[in-house]
This record gives sequence, structure tokens and C-alpha cells, in this order.
Amino acid sequence: MKLIVFPPLDDTRLTRIRQAAAPMQVVSPSDEQQALAEIRDADAFFGKLTPPLLAAAQQLRWVQAPTASLEHYLFPELIAHPSKLTNMRGLYSDVVAEHAIGMLIALCRNFPQYVRQQQHDHWAPVGGEEARGDFISGPGTVTAIDRAHRHLAGSTLGIVGLGEIGREIARKAVAFDLRLVAVDPHTDQKVPGVEMIWPPAELDELLTASDFVIIAAPHTPQTAGLFGRTQFERMMRTAYLINVGRGAIVNLSDLAAALAAGDIAGAGLDVFETEPLPAEHPLWRMDNVILTPHIAGYGTQIAGRHLQVVLDNVARFVRGETLLNEVDKARWY
Repeated sequence: MKLIVFPPLDDTRLTRIRQAAAPMQVVSPSDEQQALAEIRDADAFFGKLTPPLLAAAQQLRWVQAPTASLEHYLFPELIAHPSKLTNMRGLYSDVVAEHAIGMLIALCRNFPQYVRQQQHDHWAPVGGEEARGDFISGPGTVTAIDRAHRHLAGSTLGIVGLGEIGREIARKAVAFDLRLVAVDPHTDQKVPGVEMIWPPAELDELLTASDFVIIAAPHTPQTAGLFGRTQFERMMRTAYLINVGRGAIVNLSDLAAALAAGDIAGAGLDVFETEPLPAEHPLWRMDNVILTPHIAGYGTQIAGRHLQVVLDNVARFVRGETLLNEVDKARWY
């Protein structure tokens, strides 16, 4: 048996892959021409597979993608090919969930506004006039300041996509006493704390019921452009949208228009239709928006997890065992 690793890796990782693959041959071509020649009799491939490489392969049975998302990896010939495809899903679930919950808390407690005020030595509670600290009214009085600072407990969180990341968001959200609902193609799954799982066709049910909406879905032909002005109009005017899924799911022009019109209260975005987000985009200048540069999946443990998936799957392939993270290529996940 033979495994192609291309583009080439550093010596340390390549050595560990060779150890896990024994007695399978591991070849790491230095350029595409060499890769085209070596892949002809290869059984497995790890790296960036291209249409020419797949066309040259004569006995390929397994492809390991180096990413979790597959919208930039899949192509028609690979979808139709009989080889199995595995990806890196599950590696980033905890760090992305932490990022999403962090954005949720920050928006509810107006952290973006307070950080901006701190830069200008400006003391003023959001929702009220500048004060020395005596802005709290008597017991039982609900002020504009109170209304501007939201509680998570007792509110409804709608999760769009209950994959690895969505389920981890749900697990963490339970600790905040949030009511949880979700949209996912797999409505028969049981996720602790999630009261209702609607099919994608009933997204409006989630939008009208949710104080907060977190998108954790992958980019597929079905989710591209899923959120536009119509969806924002379905949401509560007091609701917040957070996207840690894929940028192509949310139409950013429509989102900016909805925020400007007050259709929703705010947004937190880690992924964007166009990356980097253009400097002239109005989202940069909105006080009720948090923007992070596609870094929700970063963390100190990710590199080690990434390599371990490769090592585990290489060893499983050699032994003829079930591979981790096999993808339904037609669904893109």
C-alpha cells in the first residue's frame, strides 16, 4: 500500500506519519509533477487533492482532507469518486463554542461599547445618562440602563446547525440556564438541553422564538445565503445574531441594513462572505457589532489534535478499520 502526502510536511510530522503507516509506503512529493507521477499507484492521499491529481490516480481508496470545512476542497469529480473522504471535524468544537459564548456575553453586557469608552476615559452606562455611579433607581424600578444589559438565564438561544460545534455550544449554554432550540437536517438526534429541533425548512420557527441566534452550520449548497434580509425581519428586534459557522451563510449587506434599521439588536461575526472584510464595509463602524478575523478555531491544542487525527486514520487504514470523520460527499459534511 502507498500513501501520498502533498504538499510536503515538516520532517517531524512526516516521520510520525511514516511510523503510524508502517508497513505502508509513505511518499511526500516535492512538487506537483512528482505528485502526479506518484499518485498513479497510491491507495491513500493526505493534503490538497486537485482535479488533475485525482484524474491521475488509478487505485485511490481514501482521501484525508486537512480541513474541517470542505467548500474549498470538494469538486464534482471527487464527489463522484468511489474513494472515502475524511475531514478534521471535531477538532475545533470547544474553542469555537467558547468564542461563540464569549461573543454572546460581550454583546449582552455591552462590552464593545465599554471598551470604546475606556479608550476615551469616558464613564457612562449604556442606556442612561453619564453618572457618578448613582444611576440605579429604587427597588422594583426597571430603567433604560436595566433594559440595555441583558440576562442570559431564561432567554432562548437558537442554534443553527447541531454538528460537533453546535452540540458543544448547546452543552456550554446549559450552564447559563438558557432555553435551547435548534435547526438541523437530523431532527431525530437527542442533544441534552435542546428542547426542539426543527428541520431547515422551519428556520422561521427558530428565528421568531429566539432571543439569540448562533450559526454553527457548515457551508453547503443548502446553507449558502441562508440568512438575508427576510430572515433578519423574522427575528426579534431585541435579538442578537452570532456567526461562527461559515461566512457564505450570511449576506453581509443585508445584515448591515438590518442593523442600521434596528431589525435586530446586534451581531458577532468571526466568518465573512469576503475575507478580509473590506475596510469600507459599514459593519466596521457599528457599535453593536463584534468582528473577529476568522480566529474562533485557534488554540494551543489544535495542532496536536490535527496531527493525531491523521495518525489515527493512517493506522486504521492500514489495519482495514473504520476511519474517523468519514464525510458524506454529496452533503459536503
